Amino acid sequence: MYCRFLAAITLASVVCFPAVAARPASGKYDLVIRNGHIIDGTGSPWYGGDVGIRDGRIVAIGRLGDAGAKRSIDAQGKIVAPGFIDMLGQSELTILVAPSLPSKIYQGITTEITGEGDSVAPLDERIIKNNQAAYDHLGIKPTWRTLSDYFTRLEKQGIGINFGTYVGAASVRRMVLGDDDVQPTPAQLERMQALVEAAMRDGAMGLSSALQYAPAPYATTHELIALARAASRYGGIYATHMRDEGNAEFNALDEAFRIGREAPIPVEIFHLKAAGKANWGTMPRIIDAIGRARAGGVDVSADTYAYTAWGNSLASIVPPWAHAGGDDKLLARLKDPTTRAQIKQYILDPGKDDEWNNEWKEAPGPDGVLVTSVGNPALRPLQGRRISDIAREWHQDPLDAALDILVKDNAATSVAVFGMDQADVTLVLKQPWVSVCNDSEGTEPTGILGQAHPHPRAYGTFPRIIHKYVEQEHVLTLPDAIRKFTALAAQRMGLTERGVIKPGMYADVVVFDPAKVRDTATFEQPNQLAEGMDFVIVNGVPVIADGKMTHALPGKVLRGAGYAFAD
Repeated sequence: MYCRFLAAITLASVVCFPAVAARPASGKYDLVIRNGHIIDGTGSPWYGGDVGIRDGRIVAIGRLGDAGAKRSIDAQGKIVAPGFIDMLGQSELTILVAPSLPSKIYQGITTEITGEGDSVAPLDERIIKNNQAAYDHLGIKPTWRTLSDYFTRLEKQGIGINFGTYVGAASVRRMVLGDDDVQPTPAQLERMQALVEAAMRDGAMGLSSALQYAPAPYATTHELIALARAASRYGGIYATHMRDEGNAEFNALDEAFRIGREAPIPVEIFHLKAAGKANWGTMPRIIDAIGRARAGGVDVSADTYAYTAWGNSLASIVPPWAHAGGDDKLLARLKDPTTRAQIKQYILDPGKDDEWNNEWKEAPGPDGVLVTSVGNPALRPLQGRRISDIAREWHQDPLDAALDILVKDNAATSVAVFGMDQADVTLVLKQPWVSVCNDSEGTEPTGILGQAHPHPRAYGTFPRIIHKYVEQEHVLTLPDAIRKFTALAAQRMGLTERGVIKPGMYADVVVFDPAKVRDTATFEQPNQLAEGMDFVIVNGVPVIADGKMTHALPGKVLRGAGYAFAD
């Protein structure tokens, strides 16, 4: 930047303009965004200027005057910012159903990273059989087996946003060990490492784990370090839904730090939280622990969706040992009276609370567990209802009602759990090393996807942060929030050509009036698109124009650093 000091105003006043890249030789832009308040993603305050775009990239910033353009957008009085990056998106299947991902783009999201522990690939016939109900529900035929195959399918189809994924530690475990509670032999662990390396060469962003969901809890720290080392060799990061987010969270943090040190590899903690009423108020200690790890050289950061309810599978209320062998074995155990009684006893036993992440107890009660989505169409009347209400209607104990829902729904039920304290959530969001995730698949209000009843974060996370935490509560400044949405996330994911308004960067850009941005999705009526994004531009092409979806599919598959090692 260069600065021009104006003697005619106060000594403290400085007007700064960014250096302007040379205009294209023809003097013609594909698109010029004029008269905007540019918040560039770095955390700096806004400055006035125009943004010139050509061939999918930002090529000029400054006062572009009447420079010719195929299209111009008048952003007078509006914010011009980098497109938002969803650090955990879950859209690997729904992007095949609704490539425009309306729930994402109406939030201003132009890039999603997905793959929480289980990734879309690698696949084998056994895994496909296990996932068949989900494929059938969405009308998807899994024609891929590797990430390379999957990326090719996305590129052939076209996608509305940029899209990258991790390779899941549970996926490679399933490929070698299945769903059983067993430990790999040295040879099997080498096969698992080879699968991670192959996925990294295909373009995975790193290795992810979700250590609450079987078969992931069966993995030892030693196994995770070995897999993380394989990802580290290819420039990846390690992202984790930790083993515990409640009573044993500090042990889980120590495990994540150890993996970061010994792999060695950068660590991203998915959706950082203090779960369960017994743990409310512990967030200052959690942040202090992360701060000490960072001071000790561990490159650790985190993300959040900034709601006080998390979303999860209802099956997560069942202890890991009862999941061994997969869903069929889980359902058989729940149907067997003796084993079901053992499962209930284990869930309710206070002596077991530190042995696993017991979400039934982390909820403030059965009225704090809301059914969001079901797989069995006959159970759709349960969507949007609390377990306590369902139990009363069925004349059952609430835990028995929850277990019966699992049986009737073939363990496919999703729930929202109101188990966090607002003060803890706010404190997480304020941390300078915390970015933002939806932790929800892309969806739309109509069609097969609109039949679900998701957590409202699926439609509302990013606008809600602007509306609630910036505009209403002043927890963050708008430049701070934009930095979390953009440059911070891009930095963590190694997206060196995205996340900042700067010449040479890909033209992922949003234009909006922050006073008009808001989430409309609620827990009662979640399938409602966010409001306030006037323009959402992906690689130079509007996917939202004048507040309406264009159905353009200009997104790109984003491949990690390991792709450079591919043959």
